[in-house]
Amino acid sequence: MEARAVGKYIRISPQKARLVADVVRGMGVDKAINTLRFMPKKGAGIIQKVVESAVANATQDDQADVDNLYIKEIMIDGGPSLKRIRPRAMGRATGIIKRTSHITVVIDEN
Repeated sequence: MEARAVGKYIRISPQKARLVADVVRGMGVDKAINTLRFMPKKGAGIIQKVVESAVANATQDDQADVDNLYIKEIMIDGGPSLKRIRPRAMGRATGIIKRTSHITVVIDEN
């Protein structure tokens, strides 16, 4: 039985979030949450919330055993970018791109 959770428009660049996602891909849910809790990256807390949401979605039907769940898929897709301007010398300006991510977690039973 698959369950999924999606976090949309998360204010972290997809490149940085993928570094964290690659660590927990394929892990058991308990081990993944424990790993994310102690990882010193911004994306760890964000991905932990999405994984916990997927676990909550799996337990809604009372068919899934929480001890046997594992992360089947975790995808980090790019969302829309926020465009900002930074003033520079002599009246010029340079662009700043603040990237967002869509995080999808699919969990399944062994």
